[in-house]
Amino acid sequence: MPTLNARDVTLYYETAGSGAPLLLLHGLGSSAQDWQLQVEAFASHYQVITLDMRGHGRSSKPPGPYTIPQFAADLNAFVQALGVAPVHLLGLSLGGMIALQTAVDYPHLLRSLIIVNSYPELTPRTWRERWAWQQRVLIVRLFGMARLGQYLSRRLFPLPEQAELRQIMVARWAQNELRPYLAAMQAVYGWSVTARLGEIRCPTLVIAADQDYTPVVSKEAYTAKIPGARLHVIANSRHATPIDQPELFNRAVLAFLSNLKRFRIADMGVTI
Repeated sequence: MPTLNARDVTLYYETAGSGAPLLLLHGLGSSAQDWQLQVEAFASHYQVITLDMRGHGRSSKPPGPYTIPQFAADLNAFVQALGVAPVHLLGLSLGGMIALQTAVDYPHLLRSLIIVNSYPELTPRTWRERWAWQQRVLIVRLFGMARLGQYLSRRLFPLPEQAELRQIMVARWAQNELRPYLAAMQAVYGWSVTARLGEIRCPTLVIAADQDYTPVVSKEAYTAKIPGARLHVIANSRHATPIDQPELFNRAVLAFLSNLKRFRIADMGVTI
């Protein structure tokens, strides 16, 4: 079982394929397992690296509190120890937040940045937004991770033909430990790098599902703040786009990365 010590945490990771490194960051309560529909497709062109972040999956789960800058620092130590910098960095949801923090704190680590159904801040401002957040916390504290998995699976995969995906999600979600999950949840509450988006200089793609929790227009707004970034919308998809629309998702990622091979990124001094 491949692991690597990064600061005060031991991170589980897997690699596949060869070529320029492409590092995939999972979402809250998830793990490297959820990239199964991507690894084979991407490994035909890149060295694909998946890992379980602090508090998740097969990585260690030190006591909280956790913070997004802390996750980014873990990632920096991991990439440096593995000796694969700079990387193409792709993050989903929580992974996208960590990727954005990494892009502004450790720009030398990145060849390119792909953000999927994520946001540069999570600062609930309305009563409805605050209640949605507290509702998830209450479900976890009162009923446990399995019940939260049931609740979320119905939101992410509501179609009759997605019954198997719901079952897989519930089973995997139940494997989460309560304490580190809540620590990771609290890490994102009130976090923001919105004011620093203009600092990002690597090629950036934002992928948005048309039925994600937040509307496409909000992703258009923050994409416009990242120099040269572009937005790609995937139809008939919810928050877990790599799972509910894997072919469209994989195609969008590979097209973006393939286009980068034609250019030399002067600011980074590397060939993509």
